[in-house]
Amino acid sequence: MTSRTDEDAPGKVRVDKWLWAARFFKTRALAAEAIDGGKVDVNGDRAKRAKQLQVGDEVRLRQGPVEWVVIVRDVQGRRGSAEIARGLYDETDEGRRKREIVTEQLKSMPTAFSHGDSKPGKRDRRALRRLKGDGG
Repeated sequence: MTSRTDEDAPGKVRVDKWLWAARFFKTRALAAEAIDGGKVDVNGDRAKRAKQLQVGDEVRLRQGPVEWVVIVRDVQGRRGSAEIARGLYDETDEGRRKREIVTEQLKSMPTAFSHGDSKPGKRDRRALRRLKGDGG
């Protein structure tokens, strides 16, 4: 009985392993969840977990409002340092531009409701109740 390993396909690695090794996700389970959710495309097609990546493939990855478009530069199934992870891909100019625009837009948006530094006092709770229409 033989088991499949990274050595079975030299120069190729599973998409979920590569995304984890390239530090796009903290765990392989999160990478697999993103793939199953349709947030990862390889060469224009929706990816599956076991899809084999090779050097030169284009990976499109959506993380919330941010979209990464990267070209695979090296394949590695083991997680290394951040420097090694950064060497696994090259971000396209188009992808970088779009990502920077989105991050700037997010920074310029007003923040959501602030809860303040402490919980509401008696007077604040009464004002909230009046605002909600609960009486008081």
